[in-house]
Amino acid sequence: MKIVVASSGASGVNLGIKILKLLPENIDKHFIMSENSKTVLDKEMGIKYHKNENISANIASGSFGVDAMIIAPCSMNTLAKIACGIADNLVTRCASVMIKEHKKLILAPREMPFSAIALENMHKLASLGIIIAPPVMAYYSEQQTLEDMENFIIGKWFDLLGIENSLYKRWE
Repeated sequence: MKIVVASSGASGVNLGIKILKLLPENIDKHFIMSENSKTVLDKEMGIKYHKNENISANIASGSFGVDAMIIAPCSMNTLAKIACGIADNLVTRCASVMIKEHKKLILAPREMPFSAIALENMHKLASLGIIIAPPVMAYYSEQQTLEDMENFIIGKWFDLLGIENSLYKRWE
């Protein structure tokens, strides 16, 4: 399985990094960061990362055969561009390819509250089969730490991707 993980410029970029670390070894992983995401990552975690301008990367082609993509976190700017079909960087180009190839695309918008415009864009994308899965925790899994909360959220995203995991306590 090939998976693209992308992070756009919303707070919580560390979730994208953690997804990469927790994905099973047998998955072919590719990572994209927007410029704004790098700024947030630098501020939140002190990490620098790669450019997003390379829209000719192999993962931007339908013939490369990416199976799924998750954008976590997904900024409202990136979500709006995807909803409008704008593919002006590697993140939005890959998302566009996922849509045209009818591949699994998960967007994890990290914003609160959602504006009417953002909700309209999410509705449009959801009607195309894109999964809108904000990083929302549930209390039944009895998280005690921030890491437990992150593992719960990432475990739920893995469930959506069909990736077996035991990152959180499931409902009994």
